[in-house]
Amino acid sequence: MTSALLAVLAASVGSFSQAGVNPSQAIAPSVNQAHKGTPGTASTAIKQFVVAQTSGLTGKLGISLDTPLLDQLPACATLEPFLPSGARLWGRVSIGVRCHSDTPWTRYVSAYISVVGVYYMASQPINAGQLVSSTNTQVREGDLTTLPGSVIVDLAQLSGVVATSRIASGAPLRREWLKPLAIVQRGQTVKVLAQGNGFTVSTEGKAMTNAPAGAVIQVKTRKGDMLSGIVRSDGMVEKSP
Repeated sequence: MTSALLAVLAASVGSFSQAGVNPSQAIAPSVNQAHKGTPGTASTAIKQFVVAQTSGLTGKLGISLDTPLLDQLPACATLEPFLPSGARLWGRVSIGVRCHSDTPWTRYVSAYISVVGVYYMASQPINAGQLVSSTNTQVREGDLTTLPGSVIVDLAQLSGVVATSRIASGAPLRREWLKPLAIVQRGQTVKVLAQGNGFTVSTEGKAMTNAPAGAVIQVKTRKGDMLSGIVRSDGMVEKSP
């Protein structure tokens, strides 16, 4: 009986060898084989998490994950990606992954989140105080995560603005480099309107400072009174209540 059993075992080993499989692996799968499919599952879970968390962004989203690290994740049926406190899904970031199982674990996966979109740059040198318009700017497309967070991405932000300092040609335009165009100049004679219940009165005075539309400005009347009001887009000043 012992000889017969040995013959059966020998035949089994021979069949494994012919198939190119190590018998010990067939009886006890390696760690990688036991967790086969886990990297793909984790990758899918993380990407779905990133897409959901960045749904409000404008631009084409790109997600690159650290594949070697994903290959080392233990098997898990229920994965929960999360963002560490203070982290942002922008550029290089570490994304956490929790496993909810009888043997819970937490790992962190390195990722790169790109957002390809349009931004505006100077097409020629722009001097301080110069009006910024379509004649000295142009649109470009690129990865916004590699640019300053204040870069101009909306054409409306270039309406009625001037440069606060000299801007080099080719430089991405930034909000802090721009300020609203002053439509009222210091010393300029302006009309001040005061509205009441069913009536409007006006007077004239001199603006005490430069001011763009929407700004609060003080005006000195011919009688020497100081009035405060809001500059309108037509250059008139509407007296504050």
